[in-house]
Amino acid sequence: MSRIARFLLLLSCVVGVACGGANSDGGGGGARRFLSMGTAPPGGAFFVVGGAMAEVFNDHSNGASMTAESTSGSQENIRRLDSGELDFALSNSAITYFAVRGAEGWDQAYPMRAVMTLAPNVAMFVVPAGSAIESIADLAGKRVSVGPAGAGFEYFIRPLLAAHALTYDDFSPVNATQAGAVDLLSDGSVAAAFLGGAVPTASITQAAAVQDVRLVPFQTDAIAQLVDEYLFFNLATIPAGTYRGVDDDFHGLDVGSMHFITSADTDEDLVYTVTKALYENREEVVSRHPAGRAINPSNVVRDTGTEFHPGAVRFYQEIGIWPDDR
Repeated sequence: MSRIARFLLLLSCVVGVACGGANSDGGGGGARRFLSMGTAPPGGAFFVVGGAMAEVFNDHSNGASMTAESTSGSQENIRRLDSGELDFALSNSAITYFAVRGAEGWDQAYPMRAVMTLAPNVAMFVVPAGSAIESIADLAGKRVSVGPAGAGFEYFIRPLLAAHALTYDDFSPVNATQAGAVDLLSDGSVAAAFLGGAVPTASITQAAAVQDVRLVPFQTDAIAQLVDEYLFFNLATIPAGTYRGVDDDFHGLDVGSMHFITSADTDEDLVYTVTKALYENREEVVSRHPAGRAINPSNVVRDTGTEFHPGAVRFYQEIGIWPDDR
């Protein structure tokens, strides 16, 4: 009977750890906590950066371990955080911006909170060098690649187009991955492709390798309007020489930085612990992926329109990088 009792006690401990939900106590109490992080499909930056962050956390956590899960991306991650299926996730800040407000097609206001602002997503329309397209207005009537179906690119492309007095109805949108868009651009199946990510972006590098390309400029007043109206838009400059044939600085936009998020009701101590482990060991994230450079004092607390979680704020206040005016 004593052996049976010990077995049942052990079984209850294992089940208790395995079934702990996203919002259970992160304080530990001796039981190891298993955490999940939503990323995106393999092949993109989210999957690699998320894996790097999980590895670094696991190397420096005594009471918990984290697994990076491949998902369909930001929209799925937000819904699964809300349902308790995930503990943390990566998301594009433009998509989260509208999700927390229940706007632009979201069925409700999703209570997400930012933990860290990560790498900028610097994106623009790319065309062959000999194209007649000189401005965003010239996209009218053309076939244009606008990202994978369901990926959420429309959350930042639509307001960007609107600032240039254009809508999706003014051209023929074509859904494709960034790699697929490069192929479509090179064989003439589309006149322009919306490409971007952390700089340098692999898809733009590839596009410039297979043919001469140009980056379609934004109107100065449109950039000013977008940065003023939406917190997730931010000024960004691509230095001359970053891409083959682009010999001048390109003044563009961060159209929605990658950021690390969680649900509003995730335990404060748990968020504090995760934030501390990743920030204090950020050089190890960099060693696994260059996007880890964004985990720095000036960027990690940058406001993109999603309220920060109290656990993250507490850590940033302790180390003196939380802005006083917030």
